[in-house]
Amino acid sequence: MTTTATHLSSFAHRMDPLEVSTVREILKVTEMPEVISFAGGLPAPELFPTTELAQAFYHVIREEGRLALQYSTTEGYTPLRDYIALRLQTKGIRASANNILMLSGSQQGLDLAAKVLLNPGDKVIVARPTYLAAIQTFMLFEAQLITVASDDEGMDVEEVALKLRAHPDIKLIYLVANFDNPSGTTLSLERRERLVHLAQQYGVCILEDDPYGELRYRGEHLPPLKSLDESGLVLYLSTFSKTIAPGLRLGWLVAEKEIYQKLVIAKQASDLHTSTLTQRATYYYLTTHSTDEHIARLRAIYGERCSVMLESLARYFPATVRWTKPEGGMFLWAELAPQVRTEEILAEAIKEKIAFVPGAPFFANDKRHNFMRLNFSNQVPLQIEEGIKRLARVIARHHS
Repeated sequence: MTTTATHLSSFAHRMDPLEVSTVREILKVTEMPEVISFAGGLPAPELFPTTELAQAFYHVIREEGRLALQYSTTEGYTPLRDYIALRLQTKGIRASANNILMLSGSQQGLDLAAKVLLNPGDKVIVARPTYLAAIQTFMLFEAQLITVASDDEGMDVEEVALKLRAHPDIKLIYLVANFDNPSGTTLSLERRERLVHLAQQYGVCILEDDPYGELRYRGEHLPPLKSLDESGLVLYLSTFSKTIAPGLRLGWLVAEKEIYQKLVIAKQASDLHTSTLTQRATYYYLTTHSTDEHIARLRAIYGERCSVMLESLARYFPATVRWTKPEGGMFLWAELAPQVRTEEILAEAIKEKIAFVPGAPFFANDKRHNFMRLNFSNQVPLQIEEGIKRLARVIARHHS
């Protein structure tokens, strides 16, 4: 049997700058049971409603099998979209089923939005740092990423204003306003209002990615950017991955009519529609169980784990390390001494059976190597403290 080498020139040029996701590669290591992993953005599997979902899928196949196993509409299962619309209205988002497109995971929403809005070379504003998979998606569509700083109140909106003045052809602003991935920070109310005003002033779309908004452990809920939107320029993206289970691969995108119609066409070309069976089973689960009670349980448990990680960091990490103090979500972000490279720390940490994600891949430009992302949702408190203690020993060797 002979093989023929594939030359790099055979691939589309858009693939040239792309690399395998650092997070996905690290997860291969963390599958080993003896490793305490702070690496993945993983919900706690022991909190998945497995029994309830098993009953939901059984009920739907038994009672609605001929419809649930058939092709369906691209927009999604209407009762489920009605349910989501009612939930969104409690957050101040004026939406109906006709504004909601069901997705095969919210990652598909990033892909569809980029397909619909971006041409090669179009400019997109993102924070430093920002969600790794968003960087990958925008690069895949050959966008030019313009970065702005972020701090404990989220994206620096005044720097956004400067970028918009300097680049009037900017096409899109992307951000995770609630409990950012990777930083864990939340955009302040003042900045939310200012950002929406800037979008209206310059006619720029905002893609608001909100996978963690339900997972607030302290502080007051803040209105989504979409709820402040009077011009239809904000696209709102969310998911059931963090509140039910990521294996469902079920998310949704909210958009106004003109953009919505284009998104539907793009999805038709992508996968026809999201799983009919999954949508119907999820709707049955949601309407036969208390979503609020389930989310309250998640908040209590994840909130405790967040507190334990923060307390452990304060107890064991060198005084020269700085970290964020998230009010919700699944992550916090640590900054080490400028000369430290967290890729080197990771190699040593894995020998100590501890894992995290180095920060450099979360920077679209001007990579910074002295940061790390830590996930607290997927470990019990005792493991969190032990893992931070081990990691602190490794970091101390580098800081000294």
